[in-house]
Amino acid sequence: MPDTPGLFISFEGIDGAGKSTHIEAIQRALEATGREVLCTREPGGTPLAEHIREMVLHTTMDPLSEVLLVFAARRDHLLHCIAPALRRGAVVLCDRFSDASFAYQSAGRGCPWEVLQTLEAWVMGAAGAPADAGGHPHPMPHTTLWFDLPPSVAAQRLALARVPDRFESQPQAFFEQVAQGYARRCVEDPRRFVRINADQPAEVVRRDVLQAMALRGYLPA
Repeated sequence: MPDTPGLFISFEGIDGAGKSTHIEAIQRALEATGREVLCTREPGGTPLAEHIREMVLHTTMDPLSEVLLVFAARRDHLLHCIAPALRRGAVVLCDRFSDASFAYQSAGRGCPWEVLQTLEAWVMGAAGAPADAGGHPHPMPHTTLWFDLPPSVAAQRLALARVPDRFESQPQAFFEQVAQGYARRCVEDPRRFVRINADQPAEVVRRDVLQAMALRGYLPA
């Protein structure tokens, strides 16, 4: 058993919220404390999950097919990437995880919330899920940083970004629904979520993120 238990942190938010730009700063800060840090993403993180990612981002499909593929990728990611890293005591920084499915495929695409709850229980309640310091299954992140941004602001940012994928090209109304999905997940699990006001200059957001990590005891005060 490692001397320091593994730590699982996910980063969530609608497209354009800027969450990905702050993962590197957290990685550097954690590595400065001597921790091993693994940065990964969803969908993705393993060869199989990356292949599924390309299908989901660029192939038209119905909402249920989409959510089944996303959870299949998550199962492979959990078993072959996240869980092994946590067992050896690493910090896993994951760009999106299960909350994204509820926000995008349920709130955004209309797949029933209860269907995703069942899939979540199947995929993450199975053998191979990460464990907490007491050895109990801990399939969900210990902390989720939710980068909350008004969809209208996100739309302005995306208009200046790269060629959009199938999700980034959705209308503002879609992202309003996705934002509502994230808010619902936050209400359902408030102890895990940390809301970050992403409608601020990048340096202010970075300060707030590092401060949140310190308040949770992950970084020195």
